[in-house]
Amino acid sequence: MKTIANLLVALVALLHIGFMILEMFLWTTPYALNAFGTTLEQAQTTAVLAANQGLYNGFLAAGLIWGLVAKKESTAVKVFFLGCVIVAGIFGAVTAKPSILYVQALPAVLALFAVKLSPSA
Repeated sequence: MKTIANLLVALVALLHIGFMILEMFLWTTPYALNAFGTTLEQAQTTAVLAANQGLYNGFLAAGLIWGLVAKKESTAVKVFFLGCVIVAGIFGAVTAKPSILYVQALPAVLALFAVKLSPSA
């Protein structure tokens, strides 16, 4: 179970690295415009806000990676950062786009359950 838990935590970290790249560097590209349902004008207007949001996603990924490589308190670090991802996903689903619940929060919930079921994941 420890391996499954760590793979799920790594998946959530990779998702957040992807979100970071999308929001910080690709925000005005056709891919991001399509993914977020925005126009080029909207994306250009919100680019600074998206970059800031992307930076926070990078911090979440860094915390999850820290939990994967930490020798001490790794379970606590994973639980904390997965909790942050879940809260962010729920908030995003309520305030921005309902699909965020499935793309961001659900993988983190699955990872959190696996971590909690795993002896010292």
